[in-house]
Amino acid sequence: MIDEFKAFISRGNLVEIAVGLVMALAFKAVVDAFVGGLVMPLVATIFGEPNFDALTFTIGDSVFLYGTFITQSVTFLLIALALFLFVVKPYNEFQKRFQDRGEEDPAPPPEDIQLLREIRDALRARD
Repeated sequence: MIDEFKAFISRGNLVEIAVGLVMALAFKAVVDAFVGGLVMPLVATIFGEPNFDALTFTIGDSVFLYGTFITQSVTFLLIALALFLFVVKPYNEFQKRFQDRGEEDPAPPPEDIQLLREIRDALRARD
């Protein structure tokens, strides 16, 4: 069982996932700082409140904190927008430039593959 556990731990995918998780947690702090320190003050300027947590309503003895839901929804949308603008969009541009530069014409398949494809196409046409 110990050998099996060592094999599991030493797999490359597990190490890559662990590094990705640590990087994501570090990046989360950056995005939180951006949203909390730069974007939410703009929301506060527009709406007059730094967040909507004070918005509540009461039914009987129960207090419903719908303002917290609104604040978290706005924060989520702002984080998603920030990630899209500063990570996804530049990554897609980088990928597009890399692919445009790297791939000119793919090499033709080997002759035996071409022959097998011709046979396959001929059999399909016969049916």
